[in-house]
Amino acid sequence: MTGSARRRDLKPRPEDAWLVDVADGASRDAGGVPVELLGDYLPLLADAATHGRRARRRELDAVGLLGRQAAEQGISAGRVVQLYLSAARRLWQDLPAVVRSRDREAVRAAATAVLQVVDDAVATLAEGYAVARRDLVRREESLRRELIDDLLRGDSDLGTLVERAEPFGLDLARVHQVALAAPSRRLPDADAAISALEAVVFDRLGDRDVLVATKDGLLVVLAPADVATAGRPSPELDASTELGGLMHRELSRLPRGGPWRVAVGRAHPGVYGIARSYEEAREALTMAGRLHTDSPVINAHDLLVYRVLLRDQSAIVDLVQAVLSPLTAARGGAGPLLETLDAYFATGAVATESAKRLHVSVRTVTYRLARVRSLTGYDPADPAHRFTLQAAVLGAKVLDWPREPLPGPR
Repeated sequence: MTGSARRRDLKPRPEDAWLVDVADGASRDAGGVPVELLGDYLPLLADAATHGRRARRRELDAVGLLGRQAAEQGISAGRVVQLYLSAARRLWQDLPAVVRSRDREAVRAAATAVLQVVDDAVATLAEGYAVARRDLVRREESLRRELIDDLLRGDSDLGTLVERAEPFGLDLARVHQVALAAPSRRLPDADAAISALEAVVFDRLGDRDVLVATKDGLLVVLAPADVATAGRPSPELDASTELGGLMHRELSRLPRGGPWRVAVGRAHPGVYGIARSYEEAREALTMAGRLHTDSPVINAHDLLVYRVLLRDQSAIVDLVQAVLSPLTAARGGAGPLLETLDAYFATGAVATESAKRLHVSVRTVTYRLARVRSLTGYDPADPAHRFTLQAAVLGAKVLDWPREPLPGPR
């Protein structure tokens, strides 16, 4: 802006033309903050110095509005306060000789009046700035939440999403993955958890193509899958494992919310890949609960076999019903026998290792396996029967049977 334009904005009285030079100097001192943000502040100071007049409420309210404008223009609070303080210092130095030549008491009274105006104006300026910043943060948080919701839902207009994602540093053409963190109980302070995650994730992966938010009581992290180029991680580390472990370690440091469980969806390209990764992460959380897994970090990739089973639920229900329902006739029910089968298959069909995992004797394991054979007609030690039994056991875990009754026909 030209000097003549600034002079018109200041609207000085003829006797106050010297204030224009004061405003220009203060602007330079503050790193080029526009002199328009001074408003009528300098005439107020001049009146205080020459007449001892304090600022009126409406005049201070106008200063508060200037503070809001500074925040909306992205000017830092320190620079706009520096503008006001520098203006006061320069004005006092450049006061007309008629003011400086007065007696000591008059000068002291003038200084007191000027300091009072400076104190009132800067306080009002900072308050207006803070109010505007809070409004901007709330607006940005609302836009962030809406963007996250639309990205995870995956049914919004692609062009609009790309445009809305750009201010948040998201390149929707990249490959992303979604990780969800579930607290063991309702999280009392989501903001603290978001701040903690943002600090560590931004440091590890960079602040572009990363969003941290909440949805349906879960913490959501949207991150680039090609972390080797996004930040400083080692290329040999698996992206999903690293992101999940990073989140879990940081959240475990929080005083509340633990123990946490983190699920990471697979990486997919494009906008619809984000929604797909999110659904996989949600499904992984649900599956981990049904499977009663002890692992605090679950990767959707590791649960693909369960997803395959669930795609034809009626078929897996038929399999569990046909193969495993006879186990309910055993003393103690089907639970101990299913637990033994699961351990047996997990240890490579080695009875001694199964016994260690179950904390029972080898004899108990062999007895239970024999009961399975007699009740179902399928021999766990027979390779021809093992696949059918193992698929049925996996299906039972997915359906949470026998804790839950098998679903009826659709």
